[in-house]
Amino acid sequence: MTESKKTLLLVDGSSYLYRAFFAGGDNMSVTLPDGTVQKTGAVRIMINMMNSLRKEYPADYVACVFDAKGPTFRDEIYPEYKAHRDPMPDDLRSQIAPIHEIVRLLGWTVLDVPGVEADDVIGTLAATAASQGIEVIVSSGDKDLAQLVNEHITIIDTMNGKRRDLAGVEAEFGVPARLMLDYQTLVGDTVDNVPGVAKVGPKTAVKWLQQYGSLQGVVDNAANIGGVVGENLRKALDWLPTGRTLLTIKTDCDLTGWVDGLPAMDSIAAGAQDTVALRAFYEKYGFKGLAKSVGGAETAASAPAPAARASEPGLFDESAADAAAPASRVSTVEYETIFTLEALDALLARIQAAPLTALDTETTSLDEMRAEIVGISFSTEPGKGAYIPVAHRYPGAPEQLDRDAVLAKLKPWLENPQALKLGQHVKYDRHVFANHGIEVQGYAHDTMLQSYVLEADKPHGLASLAERHLGRSGISFEDLCGKGVNQISFDQVDIAKAAEYACEDSDQTLDVHLALWPQIEASDKLKFIYALEIASSEALYRIERNGVLIDAPTLAAQSHELGQRILQLETEAYEIAGQPFNLSSPKQLGEIFFDKLGMPVVKKTATGARSTDEEVLEKLAEDYPLPAKLLEHRGLAKLKGTYTDKLAQLALPRTGRVHTHYAQAVAVTGRLSSNDPNLQNIPIRTAEGRRVREAFVAPAGSVIASADYSQIELRIMAHISDDPALLRAFHDGLDVHRATAAEVFGVPVEQVSSEQRRYAKVINFGLIYGMSAFGLARNLGIDNTAAKNYIQRYFERYPGVKSYMESTRELAKRQGYVETVFGRRLQLAGIKNAKGAQLAGLERAAINAPMQGTAADLIKLSMVKVQQALDAQNKATKMIMQVHDELVFEVPEGEVEWLRAEIPRLMAGVAALKVPLLAEVGVGPNWDKAH
Repeated sequence: MTESKKTLLLVDGSSYLYRAFFAGGDNMSVTLPDGTVQKTGAVRIMINMMNSLRKEYPADYVACVFDAKGPTFRDEIYPEYKAHRDPMPDDLRSQIAPIHEIVRLLGWTVLDVPGVEADDVIGTLAATAASQGIEVIVSSGDKDLAQLVNEHITIIDTMNGKRRDLAGVEAEFGVPARLMLDYQTLVGDTVDNVPGVAKVGPKTAVKWLQQYGSLQGVVDNAANIGGVVGENLRKALDWLPTGRTLLTIKTDCDLTGWVDGLPAMDSIAAGAQDTVALRAFYEKYGFKGLAKSVGGAETAASAPAPAARASEPGLFDESAADAAAPASRVSTVEYETIFTLEALDALLARIQAAPLTALDTETTSLDEMRAEIVGISFSTEPGKGAYIPVAHRYPGAPEQLDRDAVLAKLKPWLENPQALKLGQHVKYDRHVFANHGIEVQGYAHDTMLQSYVLEADKPHGLASLAERHLGRSGISFEDLCGKGVNQISFDQVDIAKAAEYACEDSDQTLDVHLALWPQIEASDKLKFIYALEIASSEALYRIERNGVLIDAPTLAAQSHELGQRILQLETEAYEIAGQPFNLSSPKQLGEIFFDKLGMPVVKKTATGARSTDEEVLEKLAEDYPLPAKLLEHRGLAKLKGTYTDKLAQLALPRTGRVHTHYAQAVAVTGRLSSNDPNLQNIPIRTAEGRRVREAFVAPAGSVIASADYSQIELRIMAHISDDPALLRAFHDGLDVHRATAAEVFGVPVEQVSSEQRRYAKVINFGLIYGMSAFGLARNLGIDNTAAKNYIQRYFERYPGVKSYMESTRELAKRQGYVETVFGRRLQLAGIKNAKGAQLAGLERAAINAPMQGTAADLIKLSMVKVQQALDAQNKATKMIMQVHDELVFEVPEGEVEWLRAEIPRLMAGVAALKVPLLAEVGVGPNWDKAH
C-alpha cells in the first residue's frame, strides 16, 4: 500500500492583502476598547479567503507569505525597481497587523522575511518541497510565479479560476514553464518597472523563443534579427542580464529563524485553529457572527449578514452563512391569515426569534413610488407562511387590522439592521415601506439577485425560480386579478385567495434562497459579485428615492421648437418628393423612393417587399436628400414624443421629480437598465438631444455635478490584455488615442493630426466591440484594404490586444462563458456549436463582454463607495442618476469643492488595475452644462 503524497499550500499574502482591500476591504470599521477606530474590512475578507482556500485545498503544510518592510536586494541592483508603484493606502496599512494575527490564529505559519520579496520566500519553500516529491500549490494572482511551475508545483488564481500547471502555463503564454523567465526578460514587467526589449511584446517573445530555444539563443542570434525590434534587441543586450536577475524568483533564500529545519517542512505543518483566541479576536474586531460560530453548535444557525448600510458601510459585513440546508421539496403547506392583535403579536415573536425571515408586500400599484400596502406576508421556514391583510376594500370584505397600527408594531423590527430579512426584488419593497414612513434595514438576501449572479441569462421571476429550482408551481397574479382591461387591483381580491397567494410568495422565496445561497457561498468570486449586487441595490434605492428635478417650462419650449422643425421637415420632404405622402408608410415610401425617384433597392423584407427601414435610410441618405430628411424627422419625432412631451408628465406630483427605475437583473454584462423614464437612452449625439439634459436641474442653492470614468473600457483592455504599449500609454498619462495614432501611423506623438487621432479613436473603440475591417472602412469612409492595413498595424503595435482577443475566442468556445476582472460570469449560449455569422457575433460578444462587464462592476463599486462616503460624512449632496459610466449628483453650492476633490479620488480607488483609473467631474446649473 503506497503512502499518499504530502501537500504544501503557500499563499501569496501580499497579493491577498490588496485583493481583500480593493474588494471592499476599506469599508468596515470598529471602535476598539481604547477608543481608536480600526478599519476591518480587509481583515474580514481575508478570513473568508483563507478559510475558503483551506477548505478547497487541504494540505499537510501551510504558510502565508507577506512582503516585509524595507528595501530588498533588487533595490540595490536597480534603484528604479517598482518606482512607479503607488504607496500602500493608509487604510490597508492599518489592517496588516490584525491580518497577520488572524492568519496565525487560523493555523497558518506567517512569514515576512526582510531583504527579499514574498515571491522569493515562496520560491524557496516551493522548490525545497518539490525536490522532496511534495506536491506544492501556490495561491496567487501574480503571473511572474509561473516560472516556478514544474511537475510538482502548480499556481492557482482563485479570483479568476486559472490553474497554471505545466500545460496551463504553455497554453496561456505560448512557452513552456522552463522558458517563462526568458519570456519575462524579453517582454519586461511594466508593473515592477523592469524594462524588457523595446517594442517586444508577448507575440514576438514567443516567436523568438520558439525559433532560438532560449534567451541565450536569442542573444546569440541578435545580429541576425532584422527590423526595428532587432535593433532594439541589440541595444538591450547589456541590460538583459540585469533585467533577468531582477525578474528571477530566488529559490535559495536563507530562511534561518523563519522556517527551522529545512529541508524538512515540520515547522510549517498545518496547525489547528486556536478557538479561544479566535473568539476573542472576532469579538474585539466586531465580527459577531464569526464569534458565535467558533467552537460550538451555534454554527448551524449562523445567519447571513445584513446588506451594506450607510451607517456600517461595506460589501462584506458579518458572516453570510445561514443554515445552508438543501433545497426543500415542500409537500404540504401551513398558511395563516392574521386578523387580530393577539395573532399579530404571536407572529411578531416568531419572526423576531427567526435567524432569517422572508417577507413580501402586496400593493395597489407596480409603480413603487406610488404603491400603497394592501397586505404583508412572512415566512420563517419552508412550507409555512402568514399574511396580514390591511387594506382589502371590496364589498363584504372581513374586518382587518388597521394598517397604521400594524406598521407601527412592525416598524422596530423592520428598521432593525440586526433582524435579518430576505425578499424577491427587495428594492421594490423598500420603496413601498418608505411610502409609509419606514426605512427597512437588514435585508441580507434577494433571491432575484441570487439568480442573476448564478445564471444571468435565465429568467429571475419568482415563479420561474420556484419551478426551475424546486419543482414548485403556484398561483399567478393573473389567476387572482385577471388580465387587460378587466384586471382588478389587489385590494379588490378576496382575502382568502390573496392570503394563499401572498404566503406562497414568501414561502417560495425562502425555499428558493435555501437552494441558491449554498451555490453562491461555495465560490469566493460569486460571493463577491453577489455582495456587490446587494450593496448596489441599497445605493440604487437611494438614487431612485432622490429622483431628479425637472424644469417643465424648458421642456415645453423645446417641444414647441421641435414641433416647428418637424413640420418644416415634412414640407421639405413633400417638395423633394413632388407630392404629399405619409412619412410613416413603408408602402408609400417604397413607391416614391424606388418607382418615382429611382433609388436603388438596398434590401428586401422577409415577405419580399422593398425595405425602407432605418438601415436602408442611412445607406440611401449618403447619396439622396429625401432619406436624410426622413431620418432627421424620425429622430426629432422620437425625441419629442419620448422625452420633451413626456418627462414633465412623469414627474411625481409630491416631489416634482422624475424617479426612474433601475433594473439590476436584466443585462447579462451587469449593466443597469433605466425605465419609466429611460434616462440612459437620451440621444446626445445631436444638438437637440443634448438640449434635453438642460431640463435636468437642481433646486435653488444647488448645482448639478457629473462624474464619469475616462476611457474606462480602454483602460480595462490594457489591464486584461497586459499589452506593454497600452499599459505604458496609460501609466505615462498620454492621450491614448493620440498614442495609438502615433503607433499606427508611425509618427511622433506631437505630430499626430486631428484626423489621425479621430481614426485612432474609431480603431480603439471599434476593436473593443470586435469591429471588422469592413465595419472600420464603413465607419471611417475608407476602402476595405486601407482599413485592413490599419488593423494589421494596430495589432503589430499592440500584440497583447491581439493575443487577448485570440485567447478569449478560444476560451469562450471551450467553456461557454467569459468573466469580468472581478469574476462575474458572462454566458455565451450556443457558442460551442455556432458557425458562420452566429459564431462571429458571439466571438465579438466574448471579446467585449469582459470589458463592458468590468466597467459595470466598477461603476457599481463606485456608486456604493460614494454613497457610503456621503452618509459617513453627513453630506447633503444627493446621488440622483447613474448613466452608463457616469454618476450624477445634486450638490449644495457649499459642497461643490468637496465633491470636486473627493468623488474622483473615491472612484479611482475602488479597484487596483494595472493602469490607473481616472474619474473626472463637471459642474453646472443643469445636467447638460455639467458636461
